[in-house]
Amino acid sequence: MNPVLIQLAWRFFLLGFVAIGGANAAVPEMHRYVVEVERWMTDGEFAALFAIANAAPGPNVLIVTLVGWHVAGIPGALVTTVAMLGPTGLLVYGVFHVWNRMRNAPWRPAVQNGLSAVTVGLVAATAHILTLATATNIRLAAVTAATAAASYLTKTNPLWCFAAAAALGAAGLL
Repeated sequence: MNPVLIQLAWRFFLLGFVAIGGANAAVPEMHRYVVEVERWMTDGEFAALFAIANAAPGPNVLIVTLVGWHVAGIPGALVTTVAMLGPTGLLVYGVFHVWNRMRNAPWRPAVQNGLSAVTVGLVAATAHILTLATATNIRLAAVTAATAAASYLTKTNPLWCFAAAAALGAAGLL
């Protein structure tokens, strides 16, 4: 078997267990591995795959499939997707049944609150990694900050901010 496929299978198998709250929680480690450790892609390529995964309809786990495809084509896409979703899907199925049986346990709210905090931290780390990867000059940093502020402070759909940024880029202003 192709050694790259074995590496992808093992890494994404492990990533599945730290993706508390969804695939976006594993993005910082995914980025570290494929960009910094293995150098299979650049920061910009990773950010572009993340953008495509989030712009496309469907679950955010599409980033996993796109990274696998970028690294090793269709076999890579299949390996990364199955490795990340298969084992953890079975684990979640088992944990769900135990969780339901323990619905009145006094420790359950503390565990839920702790996992929520971990999820928020991992997703914030994703935002930080992607900001560093894409805000490579002062204009891009300003657009990133404006998009974040508009999304956070107003009820503006972030897609309008992305469209404005795309228009600025198409006009050669970024």
